[in-house]
Amino acid sequence: MQNQKPEARLNPLVPGNPEVPLTLEGSSVLHQMMSFRWADWKTLTDAEHHAVAQEAAAAWRELEGGRSAIYSLLGHKGDLLFVHFREAFDELNAAELRLAGLALNDFLEPSTSYVSMVELGLYESSVRLFESLAERGVQPGSEDWVREVEETLERQANAMAPRLHPEIPPHRYICFYPMDRKRGEVHNWYTVPIKQRQRMMHEHGLAGRKYAGTVKQIISGSIGFDDWEWGVDLFADDPLAFKKLIYEMRFDEVSSVYALFGPFYIGVRLPADQLPAWLSGHAPQVAPESASG
Repeated sequence: MQNQKPEARLNPLVPGNPEVPLTLEGSSVLHQMMSFRWADWKTLTDAEHHAVAQEAAAAWRELEGGRSAIYSLLGHKGDLLFVHFREAFDELNAAELRLAGLALNDFLEPSTSYVSMVELGLYESSVRLFESLAERGVQPGSEDWVREVEETLERQANAMAPRLHPEIPPHRYICFYPMDRKRGEVHNWYTVPIKQRQRMMHEHGLAGRKYAGTVKQIISGSIGFDDWEWGVDLFADDPLAFKKLIYEMRFDEVSSVYALFGPFYIGVRLPADQLPAWLSGHAPQVAPESASG
């Protein structure tokens, strides 16, 4: 018994089920939707307005450098959207607490929030790898299986590093929404064989690629982190592009049969230097360099 080979310690983060597609995770993401207490704000003096606005603008200039952005929201779902991209949840929490410590926070009422991680789905790579392993008789979840999955993930992560750790795109408009895949009695995405899901996702991606030069898309996974399964951020300089893209993709099988969509949030980019003007009732303005470009 003393010479018995110790049992292999397998990576619990590598799926051992060939029906589970591989994913790559990158930056941690936090969306904060806030309503502004305009009635309370109006009770302050001009000097108090100035002090609060300048403190907030200075803090936001620091946060922008750390991959944060503010958007002025349209509609009743909130007034401001704060978006943070960081490398760990701890850093997201630090950004959240930095904002909570500002005098401006006394006038902000959270309407909702969303926690997620940038995610790249590897359906096509997964199907190819799992078929190859099956042909060679490698058992799912075995030591050899885990090793080859880890090697594939490492290669893909190196190749896709910029997409896993993106900067917030500079575009003027944002569209954010959460979504699920259906798990109902009639249509259940998670009971569809992986090759069929791979085909549908491929067709879905073909429609989206037509808008690659117009819309920047960042998908983040939120299973286990929030109430929906994915968060979708779209960035563009023309908001009509959001409508066109989302409408066209609704005709794909993966969306028309298996998708459920949460609330949509539309915002206009609000640079930190324009925050004092926003607090005085002025909508975000196009920066001079953007207007001339």
